[in-house]
Amino acid sequence: MTTGIIIFLGILTVVFIYGVMLYNGLVTLKHNVAKAWANIDVLLKQRHDELPKLVEVCKQYKEFEQTTLRRVIEARSQVQSARETQNIGALGKAEGALRMGLGQLFALAEAYPELKANENFMQLQQRISTLEDGISDRRELYNEAVNINNVRIEQFPEATIARLFHFDAKPLLKFSTAEKADIDMKQLFGDPPQTSA
Repeated sequence: MTTGIIIFLGILTVVFIYGVMLYNGLVTLKHNVAKAWANIDVLLKQRHDELPKLVEVCKQYKEFEQTTLRRVIEARSQVQSARETQNIGALGKAEGALRMGLGQLFALAEAYPELKANENFMQLQQRISTLEDGISDRRELYNEAVNINNVRIEQFPEATIARLFHFDAKPLLKFSTAEKADIDMKQLFGDPPQTSA
């Protein structure tokens, strides 16, 4: 073999090894996004199971604001549907609606001392609040994994491998700004119910 062929084969081997390393790196990023999603999904499922219990406890108080309960149930259904199809855009919107509904529900509970003192309600409120915090924390980790993935598949030379092997950009999970809005009880529901002395 001539020296030229040996050098060519050496360069070809280095390029091949480098390409394999880039490919493996992109595979790792893709699986990091999937793992971050799975971590959110677990908490979404747990909260999905807790919400009907919370609604049932509130329904025991016949005068409790039923529109809020319906909003929570509808938003729960939308979150479930988006979660099952992994529609991140729809999930973000549905999460915003659900969080707003839960905020209203917990705020309304302040007007019902017996409900607030109900042990089941207190446990469920604490459990759901803990799950909400966990979902927010894991959403940040998911979005970071997505951002790293999306940047890498656009950078050269990874972009070449990404296009060749169909590594796609992933959507960020954004919750609607409605979840951050302050709840104006008088505007939404009128004055709280009067309790008889």
